[in-house]
Amino acid sequence: MTTALTRRAVSSLLGLTLVGVAAGSAIADKKYDTGASDTEIRIGNIVPYSGPASAYGSVGKAMTAVFKKVNDDGGINGRKINFISYDDAYSPPKTVEQARKLVESDEVLFLFGVLGTAPNTAIQKYLNSKKVPQLFVATGATKWNEPKTFPWTMGWLPSYQSEARIYAKYLTAQQPTGKIAVLYQNDDMGKDYLKGLKDGLGDTSRLVLEESYEIAEPTVESHIVKMKSANPDIVVLFTTPKSGAQAIKKLGEMSWKPLTIISNVSASTAAVMRPAGVENSQGVISAAYAKDASDPQWANDPGLGAFRELLAKYLPEINPVDSSALTGYNIATTMVEVLKRCGDELTRANVMKQAASLRQFPQGGLLPGITLTTGPEDFQPIEQLQLMQFKGERWQLFGEVMNGEPK
Repeated sequence: MTTALTRRAVSSLLGLTLVGVAAGSAIADKKYDTGASDTEIRIGNIVPYSGPASAYGSVGKAMTAVFKKVNDDGGINGRKINFISYDDAYSPPKTVEQARKLVESDEVLFLFGVLGTAPNTAIQKYLNSKKVPQLFVATGATKWNEPKTFPWTMGWLPSYQSEARIYAKYLTAQQPTGKIAVLYQNDDMGKDYLKGLKDGLGDTSRLVLEESYEIAEPTVESHIVKMKSANPDIVVLFTTPKSGAQAIKKLGEMSWKPLTIISNVSASTAAVMRPAGVENSQGVISAAYAKDASDPQWANDPGLGAFRELLAKYLPEINPVDSSALTGYNIATTMVEVLKRCGDELTRANVMKQAASLRQFPQGGLLPGITLTTGPEDFQPIEQLQLMQFKGERWQLFGEVMNGEPK
């Protein structure tokens, strides 16, 4: 009797031990840092929903919509995304305040899609010192591709310098002797664009005017008047949306029609070209890496179809032709893929590792032939763009996909 009871007790203890080992193994297979758990992934974001760059607010709104859909579909590997998005009014001191709140109070796993060169610059050293990923920042500054110096910071957009080198290639081929005047925002973004243009041109004697403006200026009209006095053949606008729309509108009001190039970040049909006046926007040139939702050639495109469906259900107030909304959608789609690849190892280090392991990753919102590729030594996902010109009511692509990498 005693022996039988003893055997049963041993058997029960052995069973409990095996269950415990199995449970411990399951727990061991899951690795979490602050901001992640069995049920949740907390992500921080900062976007200018107000202030001089508020046209970019649709970037954050589209990101929010993507994550809402993901949650409605069951989350990522069973975990819901808690997306915490704050407004900084495009003010770097406010960005610093919001970043500290996200890291120290909200305890997010990482920051994602923070918008603007100056705002991201203001928090880059802080986040890297804390070893908190600053992922897929919504700015094309070259400094986001410095993995040795800033291993926790990664961009997403094509670099401004790459884009500007493509414009230089075009101008060298089409107007090799034309005089050029540049209007650029007086911050890292504008200076990055200007450097890329100069590097691409090689001979900078063609630059007859380099005119800077401050983001806080209520209008850039006086700068356009000054540019006209330099009598250039070509006007290049390295601006954010509000200033870009003002510049194009002023060109039209002055009945001045130089060859005009505007940066991709200000090429939104809804936020720039239409406010500037469609009649004033005719012939303006820019470059694209993403599809244009206003272009009839993508009317039945599955990739943009998914984008339109998302807006219709989760963000009906946003105009589907707003390129900033598509940017937010595209960046968030990449983030979802990275989190899927993280599996049950939701540590900050693994998030960065997976983000730096993309290989020709295609996305429905990108132009044919353009994919995302990253590596531990190269944090720049997109290097290619295609030129486009505004005709009628929309942008029309022309030429081949071009690579803007330095030679």
